[in-house]
Amino acid sequence: MKWVTMWGNAQSTVLPSPAKYANDLTLRYPIYCPLSGNKIRINLDNYCCNEDVIITKMSIAKGSALNDYQEDIIPVTFNDKRKVIINAHGCVTSDEINIDIKENDYLIISLYLEDYTNLTSGVDITGPLSKGYYAYGDQLEASCLDINTSKSTSWVYFLANIDIYTDDNNEAIICYGDSITSQAWPDYMQLALKKNNINNVAVVRKAVSGTRILRQYGCITYQSYGLSGKNRFVHEVSSVSGANKIIIQHGINDIIHPVGEEVNIFRPMSDLPSVGDLINGIKYYLSECEKMSLKPFLGTLLPIYGWRTYAPFRENLKNEFNNWIREIVHIDFEKEIGELINGEYHFKDGCDSGDHLHPSKYAYELMGELTAQIIFKK
Repeated sequence: MKWVTMWGNAQSTVLPSPAKYANDLTLRYPIYCPLSGNKIRINLDNYCCNEDVIITKMSIAKGSALNDYQEDIIPVTFNDKRKVIINAHGCVTSDEINIDIKENDYLIISLYLEDYTNLTSGVDITGPLSKGYYAYGDQLEASCLDINTSKSTSWVYFLANIDIYTDDNNEAIICYGDSITSQAWPDYMQLALKKNNINNVAVVRKAVSGTRILRQYGCITYQSYGLSGKNRFVHEVSSVSGANKIIIQHGINDIIHPVGEEVNIFRPMSDLPSVGDLINGIKYYLSECEKMSLKPFLGTLLPIYGWRTYAPFRENLKNEFNNWIREIVHIDFEKEIGELINGEYHFKDGCDSGDHLHPSKYAYELMGELTAQIIFKK
């Protein structure tokens, strides 16, 4: 038996708003369980916040689906105490929780924040296995949240990793990247594995929308675009238990963000990398993977033709970078959901979400199935 992370998220900074603090708030997250086991431990992370955060109390319960219903509630403790302080830029791990879990079960994780709490540390995720809720008042032990005082949300606050004590042959695979990965394809990869009767793998997402390999923003306008690769990679990836593989799909924002200070003061053209800069950034990831005994798979960047900052020089930079990726262990997302037309990659029919950057639901399904087939299918 060993500990394996069966669910996880990166931590970043939420979209800026005047309401930076909240109190008397319940957060609830239904969690799909891909593995069986008999103990759970929960990691809470305050990595991107410069203030201490107090979690008044927390619970774990059995669920029935990706909704807010819970039963058989168990208090979560930290050093035998319900209340826990997460220091600024710090993290905490709960005491072990004895609970029998079968694969394909659902768990409900709930947090209650009594005092005013800085809610800037969180990440936005979407997909068929991803959902969250917030509710006014202490609804920690309610079997269902009050429909009049609760609302669904795609933002996950503080909840970083859920580890399960499970069989030795079970493992985690990490999906690392930006908005492409914080959206749906990792969830579809998990579903594709199950469909192909590969039941010993948990897909753990570590992704933040807007992030770049080489740069990060220092302004609140783009604070949710998160940390640069060197400031987030090791923190996020090293926290995952029982992983031996990682899929890295990162770098498109380095290419499409810079537009010049005359257009956007926060996005100077000096931020535009060369292909050598991007390759060196990926080589840093690969060197850290080697230290952590992780086998890396690199995902090619997706088509950008028609995106609002599209330009031929960006296309050429992306293509040169992708060609380098194709020379090593890779997953060719671009060729799976895109096609080459007159030297430019376009999304295939039905694969564009409409913004010419993010894939459609159908394309995310294709990406999830492709990764499952390449990495795990015998």
